[in-house]
Amino acid sequence: MESWPRVWPPVLDWSGPGHWGDDEPCVLCDLPTPLRSDKGKPCHKVCAEEWYEKHPDAWAEVSR
Repeated sequence: MESWPRVWPPVLDWSGPGHWGDDEPCVLCDLPTPLRSDKGKPCHKVCAEEWYEKHPDAWAEVSR
């Protein structure tokens, strides 16, 4: 798992090659995206950052 500095609001670094793939529906908004989460799920970076803003306990887990 990548580590990020603990910042708020969440800012994800998805610049690595593992964060890209073919267009698939985002798991949060259902629109097509080539981006992938750290777990390989299709997800827009903005959607993921908004989700973490709504779920701060989850952000605390990944930002340790």
